[in-house]
Amino acid sequence: MQFETLSDIHAALAAAPKPDATALEAAELRNGQLTKPPAALGRLEEVAIWYCGWRGNARAQIDAPQVIVFAGNHGITAQGVSAFPAEVTVQMVANFEAGGAAINQLSKLSGAKMDVHALDLEQPTADFTQGPAMDEAAFLAAFSTGWGAVDPTSDLLVVGEMGIGNTTAAAAMACALFGGTGGDWVGRGTGVDDAGLARKADVVARGIAANPEARSDPLTALRCLGGREIVAMAGALAAARANCIPVILDGFICTAAAACLEQARKGALDHCVAGHLSAEGGHRKLLDAIGKEPLLNLGLRLGEGSGAALAIQILKGALACHSGMASFAEAGVSAG
Repeated sequence: MQFETLSDIHAALAAAPKPDATALEAAELRNGQLTKPPAALGRLEEVAIWYCGWRGNARAQIDAPQVIVFAGNHGITAQGVSAFPAEVTVQMVANFEAGGAAINQLSKLSGAKMDVHALDLEQPTADFTQGPAMDEAAFLAAFSTGWGAVDPTSDLLVVGEMGIGNTTAAAAMACALFGGTGGDWVGRGTGVDDAGLARKADVVARGIAANPEARSDPLTALRCLGGREIVAMAGALAAARANCIPVILDGFICTAAAACLEQARKGALDHCVAGHLSAEGGHRKLLDAIGKEPLLNLGLRLGEGSGAALAIQILKGALACHSGMASFAEAGVSAG
C-alpha cells in the first residue's frame, strides 16, 4: 500500500480490525478447562488467549513468524550522539545479510523468516536540531516501505532496527509525545560516556525547540524527529494490525515508533505485547505510558529486534501449553 497523505495513515489506523470475539471467548473457556489450577501459568495464559483472539483460532499456534530489520541513517550523528560512526549502519546491514548478527541467530532459533530493509542509507535524514528530519514525501515513502515489508501470511511479527543515532531520535520522539526534558529520556545507547549523554540530552532539547509542531501531533513527531527506519517500523506495525498479525515489540526505539501510533489512535497497539524491558534509560517510562508490561527483563540494549525475537520462545511456550494440554475431561482428571 502506498500512503500519499498523513490522512491516509489516520484512516488506516481508524479502520484497523479488532480481535475475533468468538475465538477469544472459546480460548478463555478452554483455558479454564485445562489440567492445571486456575491461573497457575500466570501471564502465559493471558498472552495465549490474546494471541488466539487475534488469529481467530481458540487453539492457535505459531507456524510462520517474521522478523524484519529496518536500517536508516541520521543527520544528528554529526552532533556526536553516538560512540560509533554512521558508517557502522552500512556495515551492520552487510552483517545481517551475511547472517552474522545476534538477530540472525535468534530468528533462526525461533524458526522466523528474517528480512532486512535498508532505507536510503546514502541519504541520512536531516539534522533535526535545524528543522524536520524528513519532509512529508520522505516520511510517507518510509511508512509505505514498512507497511509493504510485512508478509500477510505470517502469524507473528517482530520489527527491529539498525541506525547509528537512533536512540537519540527515539528519546526526542518520546519527549515530544509525553513531555519532560531531554535528560528524562536519553540513555547511553551504543555506550556513550557522561559527556556524550549530556550531548544527547542537549540535542533532544534543541530538536524539540526546532520542531515545536512535533508536540501537537504524534505522526508529526515521528516525521520531524524520527528516522526512516523508525517510520518504517511504525508502518509495519500498522500493517500487522490490518492483517490481524500479533506483534512482539522490541526495545526503546521500537516502542517509541509504536507509541506514535498509540497516541495517534488509542488502541492501535492492542495487537502488540512488549517483548522485554531494555537497559536503555527511558524504556520503562515509555512502556508505562503505553500500558505494556514486558515479558522479559534481561538488561538487553542491542536493538535489532533481538529481545523481541527471544520472546518468541515465551509466546510459543504459552501456546504449546494452551493448545496442546488436555482438558480435565480428556485426561480423566478430577477438576475438584
